[in-house]
Amino acid sequence: ISIKNQLNSNSLYSLFFYSCFLMLFSSYLDSAKVIMANLLVLLGLRRIFSMHSLMVPKQKIFDASLWFLLAGLFNSWAVLFIILVYFAIVWYVSQDYRNWMIPLIACSIVAILFYTYGLMMDINFLQFWSEKFVISFDFQYFENNFQRIALSIFAALCCLFITSQFKLIKRAPMHQHTLYKNILMCFVIGALIYLVSSPKQNASLVYTFFPLSIAAGNFILNIDQKWLKDTIMISVLLLSFFVFAMQL
Repeated sequence: ISIKNQLNSNSLYSLFFYSCFLMLFSSYLDSAKVIMANLLVLLGLRRIFSMHSLMVPKQKIFDASLWFLLAGLFNSWAVLFIILVYFAIVWYVSQDYRNWMIPLIACSIVAILFYTYGLMMDINFLQFWSEKFVISFDFQYFENNFQRIALSIFAALCCLFITSQFKLIKRAPMHQHTLYKNILMCFVIGALIYLVSSPKQNASLVYTFFPLSIAAGNFILNIDQKWLKDTIMISVLLLSFFVFAMQL
């Protein structure tokens, strides 16, 4: 996604930081539903970020909507990424009113498939959805102190990299502004999912990994001093590995 859409100038910094974030929150690997939901979200983001080419936009809107809605079946609040689809419509193809109806068509398809499956498996739909969309602001969920340390490190990195992304937008060429706005909006939605999700867990932060890794890659690319680049990257790697090792 990063290389094809030139989000990091064809560098692999974003992959490096994404891997570090996965080490920092290794509990993500214990949740099969979050892993599946995140995979579907990434497939949807791939279509969203490719919309800047303006090639077959209707197909991309449908695909992204379908992936995000399917992700909501595994992790209910992941469905909030559908907001990003409408922002993409506003930024790219708002002049065609038919584009606004495409996410609703995707929603109808997912609903028909899910309710057909539910009838076959005798699922109580009212109970199912009431249990899925529960909002919780209880942040006393940590199993050990290293999970608190991981969250503190991640919060500090978020402040650094997202702030730098805002500054980058001001200096970037006009044709890249929308791409960077998509990155920031993607991060906001991912953070919102973590804030409202229940039961709360560090694994829910995985939806912020992609936009934050892109922002981190851009931050590193804009540093001229090689020693400073190396220092930041090695520090992030060592901190992530330390927290990962302590939680084994």
